[in-house]
Amino acid sequence: MKRIIVSASAIAMLAGVLSLTRDAWSQGGNGPAKDTADNIPHKVGLIDMAYVFKNYKKFEVLREELKVKIAKSEDEAKSMQQDMVELQKKMKELTDGSPEFTKTEKELVQKAAGFEGFKRQMSREFLKEESQIYLAVYNEVSDAVKFFAEKRQYTLVMRFNKEDLENENPQQMLQNMNRQVVYHRDDDDITAKILTMLNKRFDGGAKESAPSKPAPRIADEMKETKPGKPRAK
Repeated sequence: MKRIIVSASAIAMLAGVLSLTRDAWSQGGNGPAKDTADNIPHKVGLIDMAYVFKNYKKFEVLREELKVKIAKSEDEAKSMQQDMVELQKKMKELTDGSPEFTKTEKELVQKAAGFEGFKRQMSREFLKEESQIYLAVYNEVSDAVKFFAEKRQYTLVMRFNKEDLENENPQQMLQNMNRQVVYHRDDDDITAKILTMLNKRFDGGAKESAPSKPAPRIADEMKETKPGKPRAK
């Protein structure tokens, strides 16, 4: 019985030594083990941002609203142009150098200056509003990508172009051949998933008429989605 007890004790001691040795090897002798987050294998996702912008319903709605504003300003510009045309016609009926001619000419110059100023102001405003639309939608897409990547344990998401190579246009073909992504699996492309999530959220809420950051509802919509298992790239 003593021999059995001694043997069991020896085995227990040996197991303890092996456990310590294993821990030491796993730590590399350089202190405590790294965070588990550092040990997650890389999982790379790809997204075609141009495709998302083109097919995101909110982006299209905001652009259409901007087009309506531009059309109204163009109507106003045409009205101003028509006023100038009428003044030019009036001047042809007046005697050159007469008080009425001089008055009409001065009015025409003022309207022409106002017209040019109006065009410059509208151009600046519309350019600024368009850039705000692009920025707001880009931030919203980025937030959706971040949420999706964290849920599905992606460690890196890169932009890429999912369109086929252009064969007929040599210049376009050369540009496409400079793509950073040469090969990818279908599962690596998360474009459709992000676009579906964004359009679903937009359809479920009010149609926003001004750019805004995405609401926390994205997180609510993804609660029931189970993250995929991490895989090495």
